[in-house]
Amino acid sequence: MGLASTTSYKVVLPFYGYAMISFLVATLLLLAHTDIVHENNFNPYTLTITHIMALGWGTMIILGASHQLLPVLIEGKLDSDLLAYLTFVCTAIGIPILAVGFYQFQFNWVLQTGAVLVNLGILFYIINVFRSIIRSKKAEVHAWYMAAASLWLFSTTILGLILVFNFSYTLLPANSVSYLSVHAHLGIIGWFLMLVIGVASRLIPLFLISKYSSNQRLWEIFILINSSLISFIVIRFLNISTYFYYIPAALSLVAIGLFGKYCRKAYWVRIRKNVDEQVKTSLLSIVQMAIPILVLLVVLMLVPLGKHLNLIILYGFCIFFGWISAIILGMTFKTLPFIVWNKVYSKRAHGTKTPAPKELFNEKVYKVMIILYLLGYLTFVVGILFMNDYILKTGALALVISAVLYVYNTSITLFHKI
Repeated sequence: MGLASTTSYKVVLPFYGYAMISFLVATLLLLAHTDIVHENNFNPYTLTITHIMALGWGTMIILGASHQLLPVLIEGKLDSDLLAYLTFVCTAIGIPILAVGFYQFQFNWVLQTGAVLVNLGILFYIINVFRSIIRSKKAEVHAWYMAAASLWLFSTTILGLILVFNFSYTLLPANSVSYLSVHAHLGIIGWFLMLVIGVASRLIPLFLISKYSSNQRLWEIFILINSSLISFIVIRFLNISTYFYYIPAALSLVAIGLFGKYCRKAYWVRIRKNVDEQVKTSLLSIVQMAIPILVLLVVLMLVPLGKHLNLIILYGFCIFFGWISAIILGMTFKTLPFIVWNKVYSKRAHGTKTPAPKELFNEKVYKVMIILYLLGYLTFVVGILFMNDYILKTGALALVISAVLYVYNTSITLFHKI
């Protein structure tokens, strides 16, 4: 299918291993600190959990998968394995240092060191992406999604670096907290939404064995997402009425709607009639994409009035524990087994009986994991809405168990041997 014969597994697999541990750590911290829903969102525990989910979980697994997928999108090779290794080493060291700094709530050399290392890792990634695209014979629209997303990611981490140093040195005209919304949405819209749609629009039809494709629709979505983010930044820095924020929110909602229609068309013309659980989970994540935008619309109406500040926590939770996690949980067990299968069996495939890639992980464990994940996610959402600690603990516990099952299934896949 093309995924297993591109970048060396030695480059890709460490990212998957790192991400699975990060997911477990984040859910454990969430269970330990469910009281964050009662506090201002700028507190050590919210910052720590958010950055572990955004960087250690979401970004690391996407970096690993994109090193594998980029050569497929450009019909060429990854420019440099060395740059990929450097990306992993710098980010893998920088993220826990950053998390410790946030957890201690000390904006000193610890936090600064972590931020510098993360930025170095992302810089190596950007260089690798653009050199690969420039040297390729063909770059599809999906590759440009990846290129644009990588630039937005670097913008996110650079601004984060500046904000960290701004606590100690006066680098910006205002305090760092006032720029957090820009920092967050550069990552959420520019990196995650852009990259997820760019990659999923290629992988979902591929896994469904669907011939549907529409470059025009994908370019329309591309323009809408970038317009949404740019308009948000302009509105934020012009410091005009909060009502104008409905414009970028509406643009993002339209982009998600068009992407949903794109996937629905791919689904209806698919050749494979029996859709497996992993693709179903990924399709569910598309629906979950719209939930944070709808929450944001409510936030725009109520938060300026000083009401229901817990909705800001709900907004972030629906993003990182919602659609980002859902698509990762689905796509992990569509991409990782092929990579590991290629590592173990590629030279033995001819004339030798080998297991199918889907046999490298436990399907029953996967189904239980998804049920617990959905129960935990929905329960925690209810807990946030009703500000009930018992409901929050129940939801967080279900998420922890689902993370343990994810670690188990990912581990038996990563360490599979003949």
